[in-house]
Amino acid sequence: MEFLGTTQTATYCGPRKPCGVSALPPVPPTVQECYQPYYLPGYRYLNAWRPSLFYKVANAQTCLDEGAACRSALRPPTILPAGRSALFCRYSPQDWDQSNRLQLCGAEASRLWAGRMTGDSMRLMQDKDQLTRQMQEGTCRNLDQRLSDIGFWKSELNYELERLLNENHSLDAIKRRLECAAEELRCPLQVALECLYQREKRIGIDLVHDNVEKNLIREVDMIKCCQEQMRKLAQRIDIQMRDNRDAQHALERDLEDKNSAEFIDEKCLNLRNTSDCISFFHGVEKIDGTISVPETWAKFSNDNVRHSQNMRANSIRLREEAQNLFDVLADQLWRQFTNTNLAFNARIAEETDVKNKLQTQLAKTLQEIFQTENTIMLLERSIMAKECPLKVAQTRLECRTRRPNVELCRDNPQFKLVNEVFTIDDTLQTLKLRLRETRDTLQLLVMTKCRLEHELAIKANTLCIDKEKCMAMRKTFPSTPCMGICP
Repeated sequence: MEFLGTTQTATYCGPRKPCGVSALPPVPPTVQECYQPYYLPGYRYLNAWRPSLFYKVANAQTCLDEGAACRSALRPPTILPAGRSALFCRYSPQDWDQSNRLQLCGAEASRLWAGRMTGDSMRLMQDKDQLTRQMQEGTCRNLDQRLSDIGFWKSELNYELERLLNENHSLDAIKRRLECAAEELRCPLQVALECLYQREKRIGIDLVHDNVEKNLIREVDMIKCCQEQMRKLAQRIDIQMRDNRDAQHALERDLEDKNSAEFIDEKCLNLRNTSDCISFFHGVEKIDGTISVPETWAKFSNDNVRHSQNMRANSIRLREEAQNLFDVLADQLWRQFTNTNLAFNARIAEETDVKNKLQTQLAKTLQEIFQTENTIMLLERSIMAKECPLKVAQTRLECRTRRPNVELCRDNPQFKLVNEVFTIDDTLQTLKLRLRETRDTLQLLVMTKCRLEHELAIKANTLCIDKEKCMAMRKTFPSTPCMGICP
């Protein structure tokens, strides 16, 4: 056994010199040594210890014949040789047993500590995994509830927006009827004024202030009053339509925001731990860019809906007022028109055959004009209906031009699309040509009508004013009061 800290080449490791002394020299002063064992992490209760047995050597005398020199030579060296280490024990068996017990206890404690740490770690991981899953499931439930709330308000907004749009359409139709009615009353007004002007040409005893003239004056005043009432109501409706458009824009903005929020929340709800688009956004939880709470969020949409309902209620009242105005004015105008005609008929005894023929031809021309206008409208609709298929075909061709590389093939769909574009374009050109021809025909019919009216005026000039001129103009007045029903 080699002594700790020595080498075999040391000078004191050679053969022992003979000495007549069987005992070892006395022990030098006490050597302070300390054993510091290796401690496991977390365990500090194992204190350093020192052996209870140090060098125990015999206290014997040195050689007698050699004297003091021999005594100093037999003193044990500071580092003992390896061959004599068994005689110079550093630890006792009790120290050895105690060290082993301490090592076993320390190992057992470390093992138990590591086992408890492993168990606690597994429980901690399970608890945190369960907490994470519960929070994620709670977030999914909250997102699903939020989507339900958004869907509810979207349905309310869509329903209200649809009703508001229908109301705007009805109100716009009423407004156009009012404007058309006020504009169309210009023709009866001109007829009444012209009758008054023509009757001023009477001479002699016939220039009297009779019932015909009184009815014509009342008719002129009534037509002007009707026009003024219709224009004022049309202005009020125009103001209400602007308010309705404001409410409509508010609903559309709210609905657009709800669509965006629903898309984002659906995207968030569909995100999973295995999704590709997830990433870290450090510090995003510290940013609060919200500007509302659920109460103010719901109140905003509720206010928009209520505002739209109020605008619809105002629109309905205006429409009812306009309809009542139509009924009242139509009844008044019709009665006045009837009274005036009766007054004229009382003063007319007969009409010539030529006037009847011209009137018949004029009526046929007016009917043909109406049919021609319907034909023009149908042609225009047909042209507009062909524009969308042409756009679709051209868009398909434009999209197919972006095919990459060899995919840019002149295949059968390409030929079909090109043929479709040429065919639709040729159809459009044909319909437009026919539309121009029909419009020329309409102009010809209008010119024919004008010529017939001119001929009628010429023929009426040969008759007395009450029989021919005035009644001819009264015939051009509609047989029923036209209250803004425009084509």
